[in-house]
Amino acid sequence: MSKKPILLNAFNMNCVGHINHGLWTHPRDTSADYRKLSYWTDLAKLLERGLFDGLFIADIVGVYDVYQQSADLTLRESIQLPVNDPLMLVSAMAGVTEHLGFGLTVNLTYEAPYLFARRFSTLDHLTDGRVGWNIVTGYLDSAARAMGLREQIAHDERYDRADEFLDVLYQLWEGSWEDDAVLRDRAARVFARPDKVHRIRHHGRYYDVEGYHLSEPSPQRTPVLFQAGSSARGQTFAGQHAECVFLSGQSQSATRDQVAQFRQAAVQAGRRADDVKVFMGITVVVDKTEKLAREKLAEYQHYASAEAGLAHFSAGSGVDYSTYALDDPLRAVKTNAIESSIRRATGGDTQFTVRRLLDQLALGGRYATIVGDPQQVADALQQWMDVTDIDGFNLARTVTPESYADFIDLVVPELQNRGVYKTAYALGTLRRKLFGTDRLPDAHPGAQRRRQPAQELVGHP
Repeated sequence: MSKKPILLNAFNMNCVGHINHGLWTHPRDTSADYRKLSYWTDLAKLLERGLFDGLFIADIVGVYDVYQQSADLTLRESIQLPVNDPLMLVSAMAGVTEHLGFGLTVNLTYEAPYLFARRFSTLDHLTDGRVGWNIVTGYLDSAARAMGLREQIAHDERYDRADEFLDVLYQLWEGSWEDDAVLRDRAARVFARPDKVHRIRHHGRYYDVEGYHLSEPSPQRTPVLFQAGSSARGQTFAGQHAECVFLSGQSQSATRDQVAQFRQAAVQAGRRADDVKVFMGITVVVDKTEKLAREKLAEYQHYASAEAGLAHFSAGSGVDYSTYALDDPLRAVKTNAIESSIRRATGGDTQFTVRRLLDQLALGGRYATIVGDPQQVADALQQWMDVTDIDGFNLARTVTPESYADFIDLVVPELQNRGVYKTAYALGTLRRKLFGTDRLPDAHPGAQRRRQPAQELVGHP
């Protein structure tokens, strides 16, 4: 096996039930304490002990009400409801850590770019440059209705809006303040040079913005950009903007093809294939022996809810699978939700049924699951890396914080002994840790918005 270093994020959400549903009922699980600050600061300290690159925090706007055309099961099982704001957590977690990065999901469809830019610049300052943004455009009709729309904006148009939203942000983050604008000169009574701070003027199809960026330049200026869309339009968007891509892989061959498509999309956008780091969602159940790990898996499955997982999948695909009989084949239905969810369930050589889907959801979620002793888990992780060309994993939680602690205490030392996982953090910002530089590379479209001398930024998408 190769010695390609493994990058690792913990995958979590500011809620009770995230990916592997039902496990909040396990007697050792503490996820119901998500609303307590200590839950998050303790988690951050644990992950930094394990040298995790980041904590990737998912989020949704809206509720899962497709399954049974109701939010009843969603509420009973706490399927990402209630859910609190992820950005509110970061300052406290940054205060008890020095290196851990934070990937934060925010749906841009319901945001104003001008104030959004300030929120992330503020967090970039307060964390010394350890924040990333997971760019999402939404997929829930319930969110559109809650935000005053009759229906959700069409799938591809959401990405068209996102392209323009990003362009406005690049102008604010990269071009409004020059690098040497801030003097902090007490004697001369000059904090910032007026000739070095510039108003952007953007008049586009979706956004009209005129103004100065409200924050002085932060360590990264633009946060590290994550993206998770794997539709054709989503891949094009990722090739243009994303620095880190998050995907859900069920098979190694399909994941390998998907990784190649993302890298090719970056090349077609004028970037390098390795300008994109690809993370795959994974669930790990580990113990000192395989027998103990299998017993732990059976214990977890006793508390997990496959039906809650099916309700989550229904929301993602926009199809109410409660109307299907157990052995009905899943049909490809055109919806305005996550195109890749439907494609994964209805494409390929094997015909999915609801029964087969529920079998796959035995642990409450659909991520590939690795079960075994530390050596077996490390072997499996390395194999995924070698076969698929991914760069690392987003480790989903099962029983919290037990699953993270088990991985840190058992798997991390094994990976370190093999020379595929760091033994200490590199210094610097999140982007420097991942890519060796604090700022966007020159080939990235955001870098094109950096101000040249005597240049005024005007956005015409």
